[in-house]
Amino acid sequence: MHKYSVKCPTCGEVQDPMSLTCSKGHDSLLRTFYKTSQLIPRDLPGIWKFYDWLPVDDIIPEGSGKTITYKSEAFAKELGLSNLYVAFNGYWPEKNASMMTCTFKDLEAFPTMQRLLERQDKRVMVVASAGNTARSFAHVCCITGQTLLLVVPENSAHRLWTLHENTSPICLVTVEGDYYNAIEVANKVAAREGFVTEGGAKNVARRDGMGTVMLDAVFTMKELPMHYFQAVGSGTGGISAWEASMRLIQDGRFGKELPQLHLAQNLPCAPLISMWLGNTATKDTVNENCPKDMYDDVLFNRKPPFSANGGVRDALQATGGRMYGIDNAAAAYAQQLFEKLENIDINPASAIAVAALIEAVEKENIDKSDSIVLNITGGGMERLRMDCNLHSIVPDMHISAHDSEAELKIVEIISQKFKR
Repeated sequence: MHKYSVKCPTCGEVQDPMSLTCSKGHDSLLRTFYKTSQLIPRDLPGIWKFYDWLPVDDIIPEGSGKTITYKSEAFAKELGLSNLYVAFNGYWPEKNASMMTCTFKDLEAFPTMQRLLERQDKRVMVVASAGNTARSFAHVCCITGQTLLLVVPENSAHRLWTLHENTSPICLVTVEGDYYNAIEVANKVAAREGFVTEGGAKNVARRDGMGTVMLDAVFTMKELPMHYFQAVGSGTGGISAWEASMRLIQDGRFGKELPQLHLAQNLPCAPLISMWLGNTATKDTVNENCPKDMYDDVLFNRKPPFSANGGVRDALQATGGRMYGIDNAAAAYAQQLFEKLENIDINPASAIAVAALIEAVEKENIDKSDSIVLNITGGGMERLRMDCNLHSIVPDMHISAHDSEAELKIVEIISQKFKR
């Protein structure tokens, strides 16, 4: 057996390790199975310390960021919690946190890019994003020189910055519309010769990279937590935490119970909540104006991987999970409270998770002595601005999602920019 194999959870058949779908057509998220059943962290930088449970054969040394897990004091005391751990993903020098895009999407980008390098794949990588994922892939492509097409909603363009002065490997296209419109455009381009998609939730490298949040938390706590809180858009982060937890149970050293997933979305733009409730609360959870006026529109995904085998529904059911709908006022209060007590700024999406934890305490969904992991999926951006020069990524093109020639226009500008 190689370091890992990739299997379909429906039929159990081993798949090509780079495949995104089951060869027999099952609607499943393929899953990695590692030769090493007990994880021993390596003496490697950043995320690569969990090398044995990442689907890569080598590393990108510059990918030195990883989750920093610490036991909360001030914020935990405010909520009356005695065993709250914060999994911080971002920039916070005092905590040795060095995720230089200030988002846990770095955990996805580096393993995904490493696999592309291992294939010696010279095609243009295509990434659709509402901002954070695009920033992370831009960061890794500026390091490796891999050509990259970013397709983002025009309202998300302000999130596209990097620490690198040279952004020549990147072509940025903004789309009039939302994240789903950007995905549709990106998928059409990615299907053409000379382009390759990063795969989204179907990519095992992305999910296992995000799963290192749980790995870091458990190795810090020395046990699996009872509860795991995260804000979600597609819900892939919740799936990743569940998958990592299953591996940790098989490891045998950290407990036998899966952490209960507590996943939060921003009302009234919460498709996952509508799906989880069987569409009985659609009017309350999904507004026709979405994602306008959201506290953080990176959390809006019209077609999340909910019903696929191994998707969000399965993760929630397997863990006895809950979903939370958080309005803007609750998110703003939560962000202000956390930043004041923990003394670090956090991204708006993280505030949704903080608000969910506050609600869980108020509704007594958890006991105050329970072990809890709160995933701060992004933070330290204001702290980074104080220490570093940020360079905006200038769009190369703006298109309408309804432009029948959008695909051809993008291919043409790629040809011009990258001399293809």
